[in-house]
Amino acid sequence: MPGPSPDDRDREKRSFLVLAARYSGLALTLPAATVVGWIIGALLDRWLHTTWLYLAGLIVGSIAGFVELIRAVTSAEAKK
Repeated sequence: MPGPSPDDRDREKRSFLVLAARYSGLALTLPAATVVGWIIGALLDRWLHTTWLYLAGLIVGSIAGFVELIRAVTSAEAKK
């Protein structure tokens, strides 16, 4: 019995790479949004001479990351 054709192996390799890219993007979404929110809050703190906006930026960034993560997961589930 012959093994999988080279075409099948290429298709499996590509689908693995696509899944790996998708999941690594999901894994980076939450931390990236959190860090961006923190940086924006820290810059606003410096500009407005306050000491609490970095916390607000951190919270807003975390919420934005969770929203994007949930949006990506639900759209992936809808495509199945």
